[in-house]
Amino acid sequence: MSGGAAEGVRHFIEDAWLFFERGVRELEEGLGEGGALKVRDAAEKLWNAAVSAASALALSRTGTVPASHWERRRLLDRIEEAEPEVEKLGLGDRYGARERYLHETTFRDVQRLLESAPKG
Repeated sequence: MSGGAAEGVRHFIEDAWLFFERGVRELEEGLGEGGALKVRDAAEKLWNAAVSAASALALSRTGTVPASHWERRRLLDRIEEAEPEVEKLGLGDRYGARERYLHETTFRDVQRLLESAPKG
């Protein structure tokens, strides 16, 4: 991996951790307060953590920075085909699940989720 690619991977990983840490904090606050806006924002931050992590993997294995979610899924599939260890982790499926639940469902249905969340 070239120096530029290594720097790009490092950048994506740092972003993933920042999004993750902020997302968890906002989720805890939002659930504690019953705040739909914070929960939505947390879901988007956690989704962006998954996007950044997947981008880091794609860049490290293929030398390509994905330009879209479709391309990211395609590259994850290609990596899984080439690397049985990665395929066993089911990263493509996991990425799709995070997209569905963090980026789509939680953002749309946050009020219903808050009403069913355990209190205290």
